[in-house]
Amino acid sequence: MRAGKIIAILIVLASFATAFYFYPSMPDMVVSHWDAQGIANGYMSKFWGLFLMPIVALAALILMLVIPRIDPKRDNIEKFGSYFSGFIALFMLFFYYIYTLTLMWNLGKKFDMIAFIVPAFAVLFFYIGIMLRHAKMNWSIGIRTPWTLSSEKVWDNTHQLGGKLFMAAAIISLVGLFFRKHAIWFMLLPIIAAAIYSLAFSYFDYKKLPAEDKKKKQ
Repeated sequence: MRAGKIIAILIVLASFATAFYFYPSMPDMVVSHWDAQGIANGYMSKFWGLFLMPIVALAALILMLVIPRIDPKRDNIEKFGSYFSGFIALFMLFFYYIYTLTLMWNLGKKFDMIAFIVPAFAVLFFYIGIMLRHAKMNWSIGIRTPWTLSSEKVWDNTHQLGGKLFMAAAIISLVGLFFRKHAIWFMLLPIIAAAIYSLAFSYFDYKKLPAEDKKKKQ
């Protein structure tokens, strides 16, 4: 098992250990949601407030470990396995980071939530961009459209472009730190635009292929 996957498993275990450790210190109702301005506006019971994120992280980890193993093109996933393994570790670390912020807030340590969340999303987006640029054709991970899955050339072109766009979106999201009231839009709009443009690019790139290439079985 790759190091990234082992780290991810340890992080999930740590999240459950953290939940048990802090359970006695938490109020009966805990803050679980903040609006786009970083103002707390959602609550849930202590149990779910402490254990929901670890449970979701565990479910996500299981999916990310199992689905690639049953992918018909799992050999291609192995070709960029180190990057995917790194993503799994980073994604679990991202979950644990957000979870820790939630716990600290409920323990009375108030801070600007937006200032702490934006950089975390930026790092996640940036690494996704790196992984996309190394991804090989498969049915589970990456920009999967009918056109990328029909041509390895279109897959490679789309993922090279998509990777750069995700990395650019990550950098743009950091600009939101200087415009706190609109920070959510600096995170969401660039990443949505990157996804839509990548999808459209895959279609038009496929349309440019010679007819004989479209008929080749991938």
